[in-house]
Amino acid sequence: MLKAVILIGGPLKGTRFRPLSLDIPKPLFPVAGLPVIRHHIEACTAVNELKEILIIGYYPASHLQQFVNDMQLQYNIVIKYLQEFTALGTAGGLYHFRDQIRSGSPDAFFVLNGDVCADFPLKELYEFHRERSATALVTVMSTEATHQQSLNFGCMVIDKKTQEITHYVEKPSSYVSTLINCGIYVFSLKIFNTIGETFNIKQEEYYKNGNGNACKDAGYLQLEQHILTSLAGTGKMCALQTSNWWSQLKTASSAIYANRHYLELCKEKHPERLAIGKRAELCTIIPDVHIDPTADVHPTAVIGPNVSIGPGVQIGAGVRIRESIVLDAAVIEERSLILHSIIGRHSRIGKWARVEGTPCDPDPNKPFAKMENPRLFNNDGRLNPSITILGCSVSVPSETILLNSIVLPNKELSRSIKNEIIL
Repeated sequence: MLKAVILIGGPLKGTRFRPLSLDIPKPLFPVAGLPVIRHHIEACTAVNELKEILIIGYYPASHLQQFVNDMQLQYNIVIKYLQEFTALGTAGGLYHFRDQIRSGSPDAFFVLNGDVCADFPLKELYEFHRERSATALVTVMSTEATHQQSLNFGCMVIDKKTQEITHYVEKPSSYVSTLINCGIYVFSLKIFNTIGETFNIKQEEYYKNGNGNACKDAGYLQLEQHILTSLAGTGKMCALQTSNWWSQLKTASSAIYANRHYLELCKEKHPERLAIGKRAELCTIIPDVHIDPTADVHPTAVIGPNVSIGPGVQIGAGVRIRESIVLDAAVIEERSLILHSIIGRHSRIGKWARVEGTPCDPDPNKPFAKMENPRLFNNDGRLNPSITILGCSVSVPSETILLNSIVLPNKELSRSIKNEIIL
């Protein structure tokens, strides 16, 4: 029997994902028609031995309970949300809920970071780990990045014969390796002995320094810095390198990139989710496109490629949408153009309007390039080029143009904007 743990953090994280995370928890943001962590759940349920999924974070339980209930009914598997009392870190959360994870004595358990998107090779990862379970406490899924981009991730050096990780550094200051940590793991239950030792050492340090009331800080442990770094070179940690698609979901631009790849995966695994067959006859479709069955799309609209249309969306005559996500109950009036943008819930785009962003895909000329996920502003204080984002309930008047801009929720625009943030 196996279990899986999905680590989702909390509302204080994911600030680069705003304003999209202001009205919905980031883990529930829809990509290719499904909440982000539903893709994780779906990958977990494809592993036959897996019987329980635990979601750990410090979002209020009320924000996720309905989603958890729906997922249990959808997939007929035990799913629980375990709420941290405060941010405990990736290892601190695992250790705090160690009894729930160990309950039932699973042979091993997966750990998936909630902000990664991938074609998850979980079966292969577990088989790889099981072959080495006599010595390995953890198997890390790894992939390759460019020399420069590797500095933004956990980097590892592996023994090519045994696949053991001999050296691990989280976000090194100088080049270590192009092999990076994907934030997807398989752990043996004995890992809790290692985490417990680190936890006790940290507790003792706090009390020795006179911080008797600092239990909150003492309980904060990061898997990467506090645990994996010390396991490297001990023979207890190995890596499975994958060439499958993988990306992080840090910014809204990365959501558009993830949307494209999840839609592509649907062609093979879930073609029923794509606008094909009878659904594609409703308007002109350029694959790949997801249209929710409750959306109202005019027959003269042209949708695609790489577009997701949410529930209750209304799309008028002659509308053109490409490389975008349109969220629940948005209204796109006739002859409007939407390119490289995310349209928030209940937002309205007037007639003949143009909403366009700047694509931020990985450099196609660099092998293994990943999303850059730059900061909002550059060193000159200017807004970095990115997709255009409209928060929820934004109103864009007819015949206006929005280029490379971000609009916070509940705004009614009165003019065209370019390279601006409307607060």
